[in-house]
Amino acid sequence: MDIVVVVGLIAGAVTSMGFIPQLIKAYRTKEMEDISYFMPLILALGMSLWFLYGILLHEFPIIIANGFGVSCCCVLLVLKRIYS
Repeated sequence: MDIVVVVGLIAGAVTSMGFIPQLIKAYRTKEMEDISYFMPLILALGMSLWFLYGILLHEFPIIIANGFGVSCCCVLLVLKRIYS
């Protein structure tokens, strides 16, 4: 694995970890009034396009990071639906 892939994986991991605190807070507090449906939907759409871009280029770091990000957005939307 070359250094470019390692940097990409680290960047994707750090960026994707930004979702974790919001998901934990939402699960613990069961409150989602401050989260709109629009933001995670738009973000999931953008990340889905990045995911597709990664697939087309066969770029593992892009695929992993954006696949995880889309999953987090979907979980956030489900929590919003359940707790609203």
